[in-house]
Amino acid sequence: MKRNGKVISICVGMLLLGGIFFGFNKTDDRNFQIVKSLDVFNSVFKELDMFYVDSIDPKEIVEYGIRAMLAKTDPYTEYYPEEDNTLKEMTTGKFGGIGSVIRYYSPRKRVAIIEPSEGHPAAEAGLRAGDIILEINGKEMLQENRTPNEMTSYVSDHLRGEPGTLCVIKVDRPTSDSTYVPMEFKITRGTIRTNPVPYYGMLNDSIGFIYISTFSVEGCSKEIKRAFIELKQQGATSMVLDVRSNGGGLLSEAVNVVNFFVPKGKEIVKTKGKFKQMDHAYRTTNEPIDVEIPLAVLVDGGTASAAEILSGSLQDLDRAVVIGNRTYGKGLVQTLRNLPYNSSMKITTAKYYIPSGRCVQAIDYSKRNADGSIARTPDSLTTVFHTAAGREVRDGGGIRPDIEVKMDKTPNILFYLVNDDMIFDYATQYVIKHPTIAKVEDFQLTDADYADFKNMLKKRDFSYDRQSEAMLKKLKEMAEFEGYMENAKEEFAALEKKLQHNLDLELDRFAKDIKPLIAEEIVKRYYFEKGAVQETLKDDADLKKAIEVLQQPEEYNKVLTVAVKE
Repeated sequence: MKRNGKVISICVGMLLLGGIFFGFNKTDDRNFQIVKSLDVFNSVFKELDMFYVDSIDPKEIVEYGIRAMLAKTDPYTEYYPEEDNTLKEMTTGKFGGIGSVIRYYSPRKRVAIIEPSEGHPAAEAGLRAGDIILEINGKEMLQENRTPNEMTSYVSDHLRGEPGTLCVIKVDRPTSDSTYVPMEFKITRGTIRTNPVPYYGMLNDSIGFIYISTFSVEGCSKEIKRAFIELKQQGATSMVLDVRSNGGGLLSEAVNVVNFFVPKGKEIVKTKGKFKQMDHAYRTTNEPIDVEIPLAVLVDGGTASAAEILSGSLQDLDRAVVIGNRTYGKGLVQTLRNLPYNSSMKITTAKYYIPSGRCVQAIDYSKRNADGSIARTPDSLTTVFHTAAGREVRDGGGIRPDIEVKMDKTPNILFYLVNDDMIFDYATQYVIKHPTIAKVEDFQLTDADYADFKNMLKKRDFSYDRQSEAMLKKLKEMAEFEGYMENAKEEFAALEKKLQHNLDLELDRFAKDIKPLIAEEIVKRYYFEKGAVQETLKDDADLKKAIEVLQQPEEYNKVLTVAVKE
């Protein structure tokens, strides 16, 4: 078989170089089809390049073909050409740049600074959220025919560069009268590193809290360890780990964090692939810090991959109470493969299985509907597994929390306020009028502040598509088509009257949903990401439940034990 593999490799290499075709024994159908397909692809490309009426870009068209091929697999199998540094950034959490979040700003058809990162060059130089980027190193940042996403990527590419290099940025800075003042900043690029622990602190005299934003940073477990030990020294006798919206990262870093709480030698996760070489068991290798401290882990639909290994393994080992909402369900493992000419690809090579034996992958990408769509595995097709204590858990759909906290429905108006930059613009004006604010724990958005926000919306003639109005319109059209309208005119008229748009009323009705987002955006301008996290915790249903459970040892232990049938 080894010899056969060598022959195939040689044939494939010759095909790509010259389109030479070698015959195969038709009994070896799969190998024959591989070589045949490569020969056909090679010939199509050569004919297209030679005879197509217009010139084609060889690199562009081949990359398009590669990405179309990979689209038949899963979203995590990706190709990276030589010039693409995305993979390096993903695996290290580091890149060269100024350290600022940017976003397309539709009112100006430009890209704006959204959040300079604390301690990084952009913030140190004085860039602020709301600054509109005009030029970078003398090159004007115009949208031209680019989409908003393409425009943002275009600006990002110009902001990034080798640490130590100079980046001259010209911006328009908003003023109190809604005009702009041009400004120029000379910024020396630095090594930008994602902060895996934006915030940690004591919730009360006995409960510590650690927010873990990512596992994609090399060595992030050391920072989590440092935060944990510091909180214990401050008096923490129980702990909340928040991995909500944590998209994962390095599997080994998640295992290291689990190791803080479980004995050495425990199997945390194992991977299984097509080949034995892809099978691997990950065990705890160090002595733990604390195997007794009560733990609560907060999860949501954005908790994925390595973050699911953390929450799922602690659940399977009955070591923590998991609270919140079902996680994303990514149980696939990717491996980096090097390709010719310094290109590479990230390819799904295995699935991972946590201590109970379950895989949390929610979507089977090998089973697509006739139209090419895919769907999550229904609960009816999942399998029951058991934790170390014998509690029932299931595979096939992420990590189901031990205690589910019902999520409030997000009002439609909130989407438009965010998407139309209304909250962002209000925060920009707020900062101009208020050079300083109170500490995060003392800050409150006042009724007067909210009244100012509503006045800004009126001045800008803010409006949004109300789904109830749209659905009523469709219902009327269908009623007319089916002949029911004549008998239902009065009912429709009454309903239309009740659904009439009243912005003031709607802003008051949804104030409890809108105010926290305004407050978060404002606090972020003064106290960066750390402050924003603190602000979101002020009225957090998941966190309230975690504190409640941790303060009641009997309830905590009850969750982690199997109910005795009488």
